[in-house]
Amino acid sequence: MQSSISGACKQLMGFNNMIEDNLMLPFTTTVLGMQVTVESIEQSEDEEIVAVCRRGGDRQRIPVLDLPLPEPRPKGFEWIEALRRWARGR
Repeated sequence: MQSSISGACKQLMGFNNMIEDNLMLPFTTTVLGMQVTVESIEQSEDEEIVAVCRRGGDRQRIPVLDLPLPEPRPKGFEWIEALRRWARGR
């Protein structure tokens, strides 16, 4: 059991690195009807990949799996889609 957990953590770290390296930032998207700017991607303490979103002076972390992507899609969005497919298959 331990090896599958560490394997999943390693895969998640790999997705985080690929998203950070390839996703064109910043970009704007709409979250709950409000336009926000996605400033960065990071891995939270609980091993979740989150987007750091800003609206005015406020910042909020939103799980990348829940982040609505704008049209047109930002360069590198394919890695978010790959993460979503991977997460559904776990």
